[in-house]
Amino acid sequence: MDALTSAVDAQAVLGIAAVATGMVLTPGPNMIYLVSRSITQGRRAGLLSLTGVAAGFLVYLAAVTAGITAVFALVPLLYTAVKLAGAGYLLWLAWQAVRPGGTAVFAPQQLPQDPPRRLVAMGFLTCLLNPKIAIMYVSLLPQFVRPERGHVAEQGLVLGLTQIAIAVTVNGLIAMSAGTIAGFLARRPTWLRVQRYAMGTVLAGIALRIATDRAKAVAA
Repeated sequence: MDALTSAVDAQAVLGIAAVATGMVLTPGPNMIYLVSRSITQGRRAGLLSLTGVAAGFLVYLAAVTAGITAVFALVPLLYTAVKLAGAGYLLWLAWQAVRPGGTAVFAPQQLPQDPPRRLVAMGFLTCLLNPKIAIMYVSLLPQFVRPERGHVAEQGLVLGLTQIAIAVTVNGLIAMSAGTIAGFLARRPTWLRVQRYAMGTVLAGIALRIATDRAKAVAA
């Protein structure tokens, strides 16, 4: 473990932690599903769904650690296209958050009652098919890898585990308190608008960072 942590720059860990926090606090498929599930079926259902989401994170992490980003290092134009597409998607999410009549994440969808196995499976699929998570691992995480320190795959592993720890912790807290938060915001429409605009601003900031960053993809 010491060898892994020594291969990673401390600033890179803090950087990915900040980005991961901003990403997990912005509305997206994972958060919307977990909030909706927790409110309609209870906290236990929300936490079971979160187990599936965490498994989806691990699939992405395994792909990055195995060297899937090497494809982008070999084909720079493809990497640029993915980055710009990711930035565009985040800007679209930002607009959805701030546009007139936009839907807030704590205005949950009504979902049918599902058994535990299906809750985990749906959480897994929601994460696996979540474009925001793909952007995190394909476009953002490689930017914090420092090739000059060596151990590129190990760096990706540590950074990915940092993101997973933050995402699972924050999503778990949200799933546990979704009903309370939804009730609070429903009684305070001004706070609901503040939440939407704050999330939209964070998403737009991350999108601009992706679009303007000139770093090249790093092969593991």
